[in-house]
Amino acid sequence: MATQSTQADAMPRKGGSESGIDAIELLTQDHKNVKELFEQYEALSDRSLVSKRKLALKICLELTKHATAEEELFYPAVRAASRENEDLIDEATVEHAAAKDLIAQIIGMAPGEDLYDAKVKVLSEQIEHHVEEEEGEMFPKARDADLDMLELGAAIQARKDEIELPDEGMPSVN
Repeated sequence: MATQSTQADAMPRKGGSESGIDAIELLTQDHKNVKELFEQYEALSDRSLVSKRKLALKICLELTKHATAEEELFYPAVRAASRENEDLIDEATVEHAAAKDLIAQIIGMAPGEDLYDAKVKVLSEQIEHHVEEEEGEMFPKARDADLDMLELGAAIQARKDEIELPDEGMPSVN
């Protein structure tokens, strides 16, 4: 008798991979890296417009890579493994949408324009709140789910590696 395949069947389960980086460790490292980038941005003087632009674009790229991988791979896997995470995933998806809006605004501006620094600061604060919820609530529940975090980590890293910043400054999600 043939069985139908479901999205949950396609999700990595514990025990499937033996090397690589754990998905939650990878996402947590992303959080630390972006926090450091925001701190570097804050330390720049108002005269460092070129440095501000380069750093702001790097922040936007890293956040775009991270959010894309989470939305396409991590969140669906966690949702399929345990329905108790649905509210957390829904909230995180809405937070990503707000961050993407600010990212688009920042990319479309130049340092020195009115509200540029304010938008980077608000993005930093939004991300800080988002990280606290993910690391404090979602990640522990995801860790308890029946997922192969190593296989999921490899898939997340591969997806992030596909996303780059084209010449015109907007992240390209292929």
